[in-house]
Amino acid sequence: MASAFPSPTIAVYMARMFMTRTFAIMAAVSMVLLVLAVLGESGHILAYRGNSDAEVWRYMELRAPQIVSFILPFSVLGGAILTFFTMNQNSEVIALKAAGLSAHQVLAPLLVASVGVAALSFAFNDRIVSRATATLNQWQAVDYGPLPIDRGDRTNVWVRDGDDLIEVEQLKGRGDMARLGGITDYDREGGRLISLIRAPHGVRDGRGWRLFPATRFDVASGRLVRLGAVHIADGVRPEQFMVSTVDADGLSFGGLRAAIQDLADAGRPTKGLEGDEWHKLSGPLSAVLMPLLGAVAAFGIARSGKLFVRAVVGLALGFAYFVADNFALAMGSLGAYPPFLAAWAPFLLFFLIGEAVLIRTEE
Repeated sequence: MASAFPSPTIAVYMARMFMTRTFAIMAAVSMVLLVLAVLGESGHILAYRGNSDAEVWRYMELRAPQIVSFILPFSVLGGAILTFFTMNQNSEVIALKAAGLSAHQVLAPLLVASVGVAALSFAFNDRIVSRATATLNQWQAVDYGPLPIDRGDRTNVWVRDGDDLIEVEQLKGRGDMARLGGITDYDREGGRLISLIRAPHGVRDGRGWRLFPATRFDVASGRLVRLGAVHIADGVRPEQFMVSTVDADGLSFGGLRAAIQDLADAGRPTKGLEGDEWHKLSGPLSAVLMPLLGAVAAFGIARSGKLFVRAVVGLALGFAYFVADNFALAMGSLGAYPPFLAAWAPFLLFFLIGEAVLIRTEE
């Protein structure tokens, strides 16, 4: 295992240089983007009567995590290229190669450091960015006014219970205290409508729901029968009525997985959200890919005059990855790509490209 790395001193030296440059780039670029974002939104924030500088600072607190999360993979790419650029200019890479190290051994300290960056990025996105995004989206929806209290009220929602479809005009409350209003149960068999059960009120009843006063319209006979109270939808949970729209960016990995399960139980499409779920893993892991794509700047003779060109090629490969990643994710949202492929195909493709470029430049 130790033979896969340079000496501990060199490995720590390279990792420290890489991390310093990565976080310096991240801090500088994030600050610039945050200032631009505040300048663009401060007018809208202060336009709401009663808002002041405190609300502008609050916007900065909520927007900063989003910007840091967005710029971190680019910073890893820039940090890797600057590290390799500096080492190549100082002939340090040549010295390592002369000592018998392969290109992968030279690259190993940065890959290990980038794994730590990826883990930090995932934790940061999951615990901080998702909450900040959810709050900021809610705040922007009310034009930077006071945030409304979500009491669980929903309108015009529906869920699937086997072949049956249940439509609810109004939902109030949460959990077992949920109250349904204007319920229509479309009783179907094999996709064919058998009857309609309607009721103005519905409450939780054991594992299902009790509707009252209910009527049943038989499609075949055209008869309308008054049923009084009727029990339906065993196994349909209140949470399935609560999920109307899901903002993947505003949910943690576990929260998004639970929301997808609720949508699936309600019979709603989830393919696009499944791609977002996988991307919550592949997105932070892209930090591990950046040193490999930027390694083209490490090899080759600096005095040949092509070192700058190699750095530009590394940047181009990194930006091409992000373009391909966003394109694949968009195709996954449209259903053109399977969710797993939409999230992981660009990563695997550019991993192979990076390996091919690395082997070629080493030769």
